[in-house]
Amino acid sequence: MDEGKLIVFSAPSGSGKTTIVRYLLAQEELKLDFSISATSREPRDNEVDGKDYYFLDLKSFKQKIKNDEFLEWEEVYRDNFYGTLKSEIDRIWAQGKHVIFDIDVVGGLDIKKIYPDRTLAVFVKPPSIEELKIRLKKRQTESDDKINMRVAKASIELATAPQFDHIIENNDLNEALKEAYTLVADYVGAANSPGS
Repeated sequence: MDEGKLIVFSAPSGSGKTTIVRYLLAQEELKLDFSISATSREPRDNEVDGKDYYFLDLKSFKQKIKNDEFLEWEEVYRDNFYGTLKSEIDRIWAQGKHVIFDIDVVGGLDIKKIYPDRTLAVFVKPPSIEELKIRLKKRQTESDDKINMRVAKASIELATAPQFDHIIENNDLNEALKEAYTLVADYVGAANSPGS
């Protein structure tokens, strides 16, 4: 295999990027593995440490920043850090796979800056801010305050879309999945169709 590649999917929360990334991971011919982010936030009910995120306490997270252990990191909300450990990229490339990220826009663009020739950066755009709010409420995982905070952040994030290599508008999930598959398959050189 050539050098491993990086595939970044970024979007405002609720745009459907996680669903798209999970679908792509299931397509074995793409040889993808998921970059598990580290976070200082508390796990949600169904989340598993080392599978969904590496859950670190605030002190440990800040120590890893000091030790330069992150490829990128960001304080997304106050005392709420997210980041990509360099060891995570090394782990996946050592398996001969490409790294796929489900990451916020700032982190996604940071990775593109660090590895411009090895990164495909894709922005997943929701149909509208109103639709985004509906999707976030349907999740029933967060308070109205937290949802309003995410919606306010989404407006800022949408302005970064032109900085990405591709924008997928997620009006119809099946179409978005097909478009994402084609982009990634072309980028990593996989000639097969999904699931073949």
